[in-house]
Amino acid sequence: MEVLRKNAEYITKNAIKAVLPDEAVKRALKGRNFEDRVILVAIGKAAYQMAKTAREILGDRMDRGIVITKYDHVKGPIEGCECWEAGHPVPDENSFRATEKAVELVSGLKAEDTVIFLISGGGSALFEKPLIPGEEIQDITAQLLKSGASITEINTIRKRLSQVKGGRFAELCSPAKVYSIVLSDIIGDPLDMIASGPAYPDSSTCEDALDIAKKYKLSLSDTARECLRHETPKELSNVETVITGSVRELCRAAAAACEELGYETEILTDSLDCEAKDAGKWLAGIAREHSSTDHKLAFIAGGETIVHITGTGLGGRNQELALAAAEGISGMKAAVFSVGSDGTDGPTNAAGGYVDGESAGEFFAAGIDVAQVLKDNDSYHALEAMGGLIITGPTGTNVNDFACVLVEPL
Repeated sequence: MEVLRKNAEYITKNAIKAVLPDEAVKRALKGRNFEDRVILVAIGKAAYQMAKTAREILGDRMDRGIVITKYDHVKGPIEGCECWEAGHPVPDENSFRATEKAVELVSGLKAEDTVIFLISGGGSALFEKPLIPGEEIQDITAQLLKSGASITEINTIRKRLSQVKGGRFAELCSPAKVYSIVLSDIIGDPLDMIASGPAYPDSSTCEDALDIAKKYKLSLSDTARECLRHETPKELSNVETVITGSVRELCRAAAAACEELGYETEILTDSLDCEAKDAGKWLAGIAREHSSTDHKLAFIAGGETIVHITGTGLGGRNQELALAAAEGISGMKAAVFSVGSDGTDGPTNAAGGYVDGESAGEFFAAGIDVAQVLKDNDSYHALEAMGGLIITGPTGTNVNDFACVLVEPL
């Protein structure tokens, strides 16, 4: 089992390393010429690393810039850039203040100017100038997160409550050109949903937003409900967009690391989108199905699961997925682990969780009732007690999650 844990750490390290944004930003900026002033705006969990690389490439061509990222994600100063840390997954006062600074930065630009807009996951919370009081934005975001709404549903609502989402930031930059470099954290790479699409025409409608509000019985003020009835931009003439990374690359990199370790590897999906607990049980079932193998096997699933919060514990979707797999692989020479590529899983310091064939017995011996823990959404403390947390620290990237099943001959 020690070998399985070391292998999990190797696979995690190498998968994330392969999707760091440095090379992707270099590719996106290679050979680009800009007419006049260049303003840099970077938002999201990967904003710091993306901005740092862009600043190194642009040099003196960059006039000034701003970085808005998650707390503890700024690793030092970036020349010419104002760096802000703000709230995620719920926006806070720093989100609002930093976004106001970004709006001021792009105001009054000319048609010859360019805003290089670096976008990564988490931008929806970090980049916010609300049309309603900040406290209500925070409350609606919390309601949506607790309901188990998908990221697409959440962003459909948030776009209409914001002055910068759903293409509206690109309008604020006009007449300047906007060159968006996007690190995708949503399955299928829908550009209007990543960070709530601040510089991309919105495909969702007011009817969609009102249906989502009804579906999840959202408590909304009259002002907020009226905002949902105001349509977002459907055309933008000043924007060029390029995607630089996605969960597909993450899965391929994880598979390559598995193969280096001698596992016969299969990518099951890069579109995992279901309840975290169900995904954990499904992956445990995959392991059981191949328990009589005579050679090493690995299975990869990428995407983003959801958690319906029923308790008051601490955890994240990746930790919950792993914990839910523990019983299903009990007694096997197998492991299931799940990791968020950004290095953070829910409101915790862990990137994800790990269990193997001995974990269920260890939980039982320690008096930990896994079913109750899952009901309480307290996977963090259960995994912490058994050394099952995967901690990477902030990685500088954000391209969804990947889960892995390792099965070895008994």
